[in-house]
Amino acid sequence: MHTATYADWIRPRNITNIRIYDILLVLTASFLLSLSARIAVQLPFSPVPVTAQTFAVLVLGAILGRKRAVSAVLIYLVQGISGLPVFAGGNAGFIYLTGLTGGYLIGFIPAVYLCGYLAERRWDRHYLTSFLLFVCGSAIIYVFGTGWLALFTSVKFALTAGFYPFLPGDLLKICLAVAILPYAWKMTKKINP
Repeated sequence: MHTATYADWIRPRNITNIRIYDILLVLTASFLLSLSARIAVQLPFSPVPVTAQTFAVLVLGAILGRKRAVSAVLIYLVQGISGLPVFAGGNAGFIYLTGLTGGYLIGFIPAVYLCGYLAERRWDRHYLTSFLLFVCGSAIIYVFGTGWLALFTSVKFALTAGFYPFLPGDLLKICLAVAILPYAWKMTKKINP
């Protein structure tokens, strides 16, 4: 059963053109995703930086729903490919997307799709299902990212430099996202019982 996302719920009721609202949401989300890439810490033993992007991707997917979230990620990737410094650390260009960390960026697309899909089915409204939603989204990013990294290096290196060190931080990001979304939905019930 398809239900509204949080972005649908917060939409002002007096908006006459929903497409303009959707376009503004998508552009804002792509901007927020590029800002989240600016928060980057390069680990000395890994080509993969620690960023706020995975948090942004998962939350945007759940808030926007699958179509708007995928559109936002695609716009973000096109911006980076075209030379705008939106990738981690202010990097840009097609070469960055095809480099060692490109798999993580490509993984954002199916991750936001799944998070959006599950949120449309109310998984973002309860703590346990939100946790599962965000774990599944993170897993997709890891599969694409570490799989891509392993193609260039080795499976052992991909796991030790692109997976294991990031698990504690991503668990923290997931817990933060889980604390935010179900709580936001509870507040909507208080505002509009």
